[in-house]
Amino acid sequence: MISFMKINKERRIFLKKTLSIGSSVCASTFIGRHLVKYPSPITRGEDNLARITSTVILARDDAVYEGTGKIKETLVSRLLHNALMKLTNATSPEKAWQSLFLPNDIVGIKLNCLSGKTMSPHVEVVEPIIQGLKLAGIKDRNIIIFERFNRELETAGFRVRRMTEGVQCFGTDELPGGGYEAEPQLAGSVGTCFSKIVSRLCTAIINVPVLKDHDLAGLSVAMKNLFGVIHNPNKYHGNNCDPFIAELNTHPYIANKVRLIVCDALLAQYHGGPGYKPQWTWNFNGIIVGRDPVALDRICHAIIEEKRKEIKLPSLKQANREPKYISTAAMLGLGVDEPSEINLIRI
Repeated sequence: MISFMKINKERRIFLKKTLSIGSSVCASTFIGRHLVKYPSPITRGEDNLARITSTVILARDDAVYEGTGKIKETLVSRLLHNALMKLTNATSPEKAWQSLFLPNDIVGIKLNCLSGKTMSPHVEVVEPIIQGLKLAGIKDRNIIIFERFNRELETAGFRVRRMTEGVQCFGTDELPGGGYEAEPQLAGSVGTCFSKIVSRLCTAIINVPVLKDHDLAGLSVAMKNLFGVIHNPNKYHGNNCDPFIAELNTHPYIANKVRLIVCDALLAQYHGGPGYKPQWTWNFNGIIVGRDPVALDRICHAIIEEKRKEIKLPSLKQANREPKYISTAAMLGLGVDEPSEINLIRI
């Protein structure tokens, strides 16, 4: 489990040195309108890495919670590894993880901790992800669990770790100079400054959202979670966040680095989001895994709509917050949004 350490001079020196490594790839290098076509996230000639497919794995087990409400981490781990094997057509968990990540990768695990501990990715989901990365040969120090702020991580139950060895865990605000690039870049039609965690530190990203409703976008899952790597997400919320969510996800820092999406759907929220509203949550008891963010968000959209119908709430379209950004993302080449073209596998 991730342990807390007081910040010290040595850690600051380490971060400054690490950040300076990528200084030749500065923000100004990519200024312009980026519409990078999916599916390939591979920019370094790593042809042995598994390619993107529009397969989404829905792994559920109603026994995932104990009678006390505690999550069974061993069961979550089994669900995750089985999902990865199905996703990659691998014969073992080791081969599954090795098909997605290389031993020399520096992997950022982007959480969504906006809604506090109950409605954030659970530690019991993140720990198996870490173990999976180790199966791929990635060293502890090359794994970075991150969010916008240290306090968000701590509130969600993660202990900030600021060490040169071991799994890293910190917010963008931990980095020198505020943590964001000084030069803004165009991510579609709006300019923004990216977190240095995604622009300089990481070679690969695992996107770990939660399954929940959003009062403007309709839902906040894979693509919306990347609002947490820019300094001005408030500028991206007009018109139900469309086309802004889609456009942001075309940027190379995202489109070329996100290798895997693991949606924590143990507890899901069908109304009242993005803040935690316990009266509109239910135990979905699952995780949703994929590599195509459009396909995964479309499946999550269907799950939310099904639950709203069951509770006799209006559809998101009737509520004037249909997640149109999903279709926009498909038009921009980020993935597949037509349900009949998505390979949904339930395990």
